[in-house]
Amino acid sequence: MGMLFSLALMMLCGIAVGWLCKRLRLPALFGMLLVGILLGPQMLDLIDGHILDISSELRRIALIIILTRAGLSLDISDLKRVGRPAVLMCFVPACFEMLGMVLLAPRLMGISVEDALVMGAVIAAVSPAVIVPKMIRLMEEGYGTKKGIPQMILAAASVDDVFVIVLFSIFSNLARRVEAAGVAAGKTSAGASRAVGTVAGTVPAVSWTDLVKIPVSILLGVAVGLLLGRLFALYFEKVHIRDTVKMIILMSTFFLLDAVESKCSQYVPFSALIAIMAVGIMLREKRRVAADRLAVRFNKLWVGAELLLFILVGATVDLDYAAGAGAAAVLLIFGVLAFRMLGVFLCLLRTELTGRERLFSMIAYMPKATVQAAIGGVPLAMGLGCGNAVLTVAVLAILITAPLGAFLIDLTYRRLLKRDESRMEPGE
Repeated sequence: MGMLFSLALMMLCGIAVGWLCKRLRLPALFGMLLVGILLGPQMLDLIDGHILDISSELRRIALIIILTRAGLSLDISDLKRVGRPAVLMCFVPACFEMLGMVLLAPRLMGISVEDALVMGAVIAAVSPAVIVPKMIRLMEEGYGTKKGIPQMILAAASVDDVFVIVLFSIFSNLARRVEAAGVAAGKTSAGASRAVGTVAGTVPAVSWTDLVKIPVSILLGVAVGLLLGRLFALYFEKVHIRDTVKMIILMSTFFLLDAVESKCSQYVPFSALIAIMAVGIMLREKRRVAADRLAVRFNKLWVGAELLLFILVGATVDLDYAAGAGAAAVLLIFGVLAFRMLGVFLCLLRTELTGRERLFSMIAYMPKATVQAAIGGVPLAMGLGCGNAVLTVAVLAILITAPLGAFLIDLTYRRLLKRDESRMEPGE
């Protein structure tokens, strides 16, 4: 089966099934994921092997596009305007969900604590692909806008994704070090019962030096990103070039940053993902018009990237493992969702929101899809023992929470939120 034939089949089927899902009031990405499972090697086997061989690189490109869009679209003033609840929702619900994963996953899935951290970081992000259009619709209709509820969810969701992706990078590297240390000590990495955080029960698998590298990589990533963003802002101000060329320059720079991280991380801790996000934020701060125009370009680029991302994730799912995980994985997903909703509830304490409005915020902050598709297969590509488990739970989380979240938002927003009377049309 040729590569071009496979690409054409993936794109056309993805578009067709995505359109059908929209007609059924389901997220289009739900259909794309099903197309990947259907066309994948475990069912019809219509995707060329060469595409599957580079699927991890293609997913990495999609992740870079996601972060670039988030950076170019994120207005820090939105967080300041909405206030404390929005800032807390950037990280508290995700932390609660990861805590739930650490408590539940070892018991339900038989994995270690460090693998549960990796899984938690994959699952904990909310989905802009589901949340953004829903919140924009609420703002257009005037539901919850008087208290800034959709604005709060929109602003916090972007930062939530970046926060989780950064933690995923940290935890996955931590798990890889633990596994490498276990192998060096004569242990097998395939078993789910390996010692947690220690080698031979006495020697720490991860030193304090490794832990110190975490804040250093974050700070260095922010510093490099802000510096590059400032330089790009000056360059785009002085040199007038087409937006398409600007986009190519940015993407090429981000690919180089990613390569630098992979080559130099052993010597100089550096987070390319944070740097990419910081570039977009600085560009928006210094050259807002250029950032808005670039955001439009990246949104168009995302149309094709989204198709490839979700279809390839579906194609890489191990159906036999998923069937075996079954009930335990589903129970785990609903369990950690309860932790996330508790985190949202705590963020909204001591606010003017009513009980109904808090309930809606908890519902609206649960859909998952984009980030899970982008990083769900990374642990498997890294060779981690938890790779299959993480990918399976990530795909199930998308299949369960994306349509369920979209359905519940549409079902409840008119009942739980108050409509701003100034937004009503005459006669309503």
